[in-house]
Amino acid sequence: MNVTVFGTGYVGLVQGAVLADVGHHVVCVDIDAAKVAGLKAGRIPIHEPGLEALVVQNQRAGRLGFTTDAAEGVAHGELIFLAVGTPPDEDGSADLQHVLAVARTVAQHMDGPRTLVNKSTVPVGTADKVRDTVAAGLAARGVAHPFEVVSNPEFLKEGAAVADCMRPDRIVVGTASAAAERQLRELYAPFNRNHDRMVVMDVKSAELTKYAANAMLATKISFINEIAGLAERLGADIEAVRRGIGSDPRIGYHFIYPGAGYGGSCFPKDVKALIHTARGVGYVPEVLEAVERRNDAQRQVLAERLLAHYGGSLAGKTIAVWGLAFKPETDDMREAPARNLLAALWAAGARVQAHDPAAMQEARRIFGERPDLRLCDSPEAALQGADALAIMTEWKQFRVPDFALLARSLKDRMVFDGRNLYDPAVVARHGLGYVSIGRQPVKP
Repeated sequence: MNVTVFGTGYVGLVQGAVLADVGHHVVCVDIDAAKVAGLKAGRIPIHEPGLEALVVQNQRAGRLGFTTDAAEGVAHGELIFLAVGTPPDEDGSADLQHVLAVARTVAQHMDGPRTLVNKSTVPVGTADKVRDTVAAGLAARGVAHPFEVVSNPEFLKEGAAVADCMRPDRIVVGTASAAAERQLRELYAPFNRNHDRMVVMDVKSAELTKYAANAMLATKISFINEIAGLAERLGADIEAVRRGIGSDPRIGYHFIYPGAGYGGSCFPKDVKALIHTARGVGYVPEVLEAVERRNDAQRQVLAERLLAHYGGSLAGKTIAVWGLAFKPETDDMREAPARNLLAALWAAGARVQAHDPAAMQEARRIFGERPDLRLCDSPEAALQGADALAIMTEWKQFRVPDFALLARSLKDRMVFDGRNLYDPAVVARHGLGYVSIGRQPVKP
């Protein structure tokens, strides 16, 4: 099938490359000429395992192309994916200007039937707005081409987006059109050979499903973090509790890891947007608001413990930080809890020496050059001259450190672990102090 994807971010680029890989002919459209030129040259603007090879291979095979020419994109695609950003407005609502701009562009250039597939995360009712926008654009041209608007939300995890797209656990399609459903079934047939993963529903239910899924996962994170705070005060071990409740299949182990709070481009934004949507229809989302409050507080926990340990001032102290991205296997620092930590450390007078396996360039872009930040090429380099270590991202490279090296390198022999990577008893055997989440602290 001929497919056009507007937007080459995490969702659009991964979806386009994977669809091309199974044999469809895909054109990706973006307004950023430098980005498009880079993609044509095989340069991937995001860190996502497996994506570079996929893009390069399918460009060479002639199944994947990139352009800034919107007219070319609309002419190519019988199916047109909308995969542009929906950043939060100041009130927490999703900003639909980019989605509706693509709808106007499609209406301006379409010369026959088209099916618009909304892949962006959008509030309930957006498909109606897209439909109205396209209809108005066609009417202004004095033409009447048939079109459908389908909701097909993504459920990709950054750091595992290619694998998730190639082996989806479900493909949600929101449409009342039998013809559009047939098109989507044909498009996704290569992913349905083992069993039918398509879940077809009405458009508004599909739009809500995406928000509900992310809100549920965020709720699990905030719940375990709340229990972690209780465990600390009761003298319990949250890791034992986690294993105990995770063994119940009704709960499961996923997303019940205590830590320094969730971040990224999806959970914070989508929880806010769903709260805004609920408030907009006169409904009080008490659970969602509590989830957001808990996470806002959790993002400050490690900084508070560092400050408490040092009596409220970090003047003259150097803190090593391992991990800047909001999660492993990505360079994404949007809403990353590490950013909260760094801001608090600097406000308290500390210097920071940080390392992340993927997010160093992004950190330079965000923070620029400043005298109280040194970005280091390795975890070991970040330790040199540091008083204490803070861990903010659970990269595999950090899971089995040289504890003897930590003990020799850290002047105050303190580790503040925002991801509970280590066994407190092991840390204690090396003479290190250890502060984690939901467990009793270990003195150096």
